[in-house]
Amino acid sequence: MGIQKLEHVGIVMNSIDESAAFYGKVLGMELKEIRQPNSDTRLGFLGFPEDMACIIELVERAHSGLPSEGTVNHIAFTVDDIDKEAFRLAELGVTFLREEIITAGDGTRFIFFKGPDGEHLELYQPAMKIHE
Repeated sequence: MGIQKLEHVGIVMNSIDESAAFYGKVLGMELKEIRQPNSDTRLGFLGFPEDMACIIELVERAHSGLPSEGTVNHIAFTVDDIDKEAFRLAELGVTFLREEIITAGDGTRFIFFKGPDGEHLELYQPAMKIHE
């Protein structure tokens, strides 16, 4: 198959600066690059400090407002210890969509919260593998 990996997730937001600050403070991401393809649009590319890959593309449009043609459902971030990370985010003032961490039937655990423009974000902990 020709598809190799997720390239990026694009999210339209009101302010690249505000959103980059949120993603940096809450998730440890950093703004890798800003581009301005035209006078009405700025693009910001977020990734993790030790990884050159772009994960999130922030799209800021000056005159059109937030789009109505479609939205991203959510972006999930893998964590080692979801309890510890959820506590850290709560300490930063993040409000979760539900108070409790959900454990699925397969042992995966997750909890959702919102970014600065209402985008849904998820902390995701894979199921623990038991070595026999």
